[in-house]
Amino acid sequence: MRKIIVGIDISKEKLNVCLLEEMNIVHEDEIENTVASLRKWFSRMRKSLKFRMDEVLLCAEFTGRYIYPLAVVCHEEEAFLWMEDPSRIKNSFGLVRGKSDSVDARRIAEYAFRHQDKAVAYHMPPKELASIKILMTDRELVLSDRKKYEAQLTDQKRFMDKEDYAMQSKMWKSIVKELQKQLDFIDEKIDKLVSDSESLSHQVELLKSVDGIGQRIAVAMVVVTDAFTRFDNARQFNCYAGLAPFTYTSGKSIYSKAKVSQRANKQIKALLHMAAVCAATHMKSGDYKEYYDRRIAEGKHPLCVLNVIRAKLVGRMFAVIKRDELYIKNYDRSSSEKKLSTPVQIS
Repeated sequence: MRKIIVGIDISKEKLNVCLLEEMNIVHEDEIENTVASLRKWFSRMRKSLKFRMDEVLLCAEFTGRYIYPLAVVCHEEEAFLWMEDPSRIKNSFGLVRGKSDSVDARRIAEYAFRHQDKAVAYHMPPKELASIKILMTDRELVLSDRKKYEAQLTDQKRFMDKEDYAMQSKMWKSIVKELQKQLDFIDEKIDKLVSDSESLSHQVELLKSVDGIGQRIAVAMVVVTDAFTRFDNARQFNCYAGLAPFTYTSGKSIYSKAKVSQRANKQIKALLHMAAVCAATHMKSGDYKEYYDRRIAEGKHPLCVLNVIRAKLVGRMFAVIKRDELYIKNYDRSSSEKKLSTPVQIS
């Protein structure tokens, strides 16, 4: 049990803080969301409340880039920072009316006090991995804008005068061309960061040895999994990515087939779906294609079969990282069993 529980509500400009001691509020504050302000606040609190850092548990909602100043200072202070999923904290509040940042900080502190046995320390990712994450976010923004303008080129042609469309399409094409240049630049920066890191480049090469996995998906997997340190196994990742099916039953009145949850990382799920489609339908041969054709012939729904293939891809990616070996397509299990069964002679 920690002596001091600190609940922190993070926004772009400020942090609202609530300190609890034995479920009693001992201090509330509002701090500017900058590294300098947080350093001063930590120093001031240590002097006024006279606590050691090993007695403190700080809990906050993970809000993307806005957590950076707090993460930096907690790393400097060697403080235990728990970044919890916002949906878990929100669901623990129960029936809530209205919203206030200061009240949210109190509720986060209460949540941390009641569930501190489940606390997991947040560690800042390595510099190169953090840089790749930022570039990946920028890439998604640029890619989204490019798709919008490409859609204008095809969707609006029937609904404009020819002269108007010619003028507009020229502008849209120039924008698309410029956005593509930005995408190429971002991809080059990402590939450069990956190649400069021996550990990241090694993991990417291992992942690319799996059929259907290319450079972009391999890099995305390394980033999402924090270089395969965030998840213990493929099952946990499948749940996070929305690939694991769950049953929906209640008594005799509610029953449905197992289906995946909508609480998922939709970006990585979409990338894995494209990899599964490529491996199952575009490749001329391979176990993925054989499995897909066989299950479709049995009457299975195509999306259901593709979801299984997505899970297979994830399982193989986790396996090559765990074993630190390239994927072997035609693995002879019998030969390995013979090697294990052969007695070793010790001279």
